[in-house]
Amino acid sequence: MSKQAAVVTLADLHAAEPCCPPIAQHRIPAETAAVLAPAFKALGDPVRLQLMSMIASAPDGEICVCDLTPAFELSGPTISHHLKTLREAGLVDSDRRGTWVYYRARAGVLRQLAGLLTVDGSVRG
Repeated sequence: MSKQAAVVTLADLHAAEPCCPPIAQHRIPAETAAVLAPAFKALGDPVRLQLMSMIASAPDGEICVCDLTPAFELSGPTISHHLKTLREAGLVDSDRRGTWVYYRARAGVLRQLAGLLTVDGSVRG
């Protein structure tokens, strides 16, 4: 890879290859940071982080909103708002089946975000 990292789009996060080197190795271009920041911001809320965990760890790879809502002392519309935020940030996909909506984690996106935060022994802490 050249010294100048390529700008990434959220669609690039589905690729098999990493979107960009870990931040501990190279500075992220401003354009790339602008694309990735909404996903990290979405995960910065405790409820959304818990929802993401429940969705990503669902035994069948997906989970119904009917199974997510009872896990919180929040209203259905509030849970829907948080799920919409995760969806708009590109972290989950959803589809409606009858009256219920099922959510699936976008594993490629999560792997890319995790890879971006990878730290090796060269980072001082």
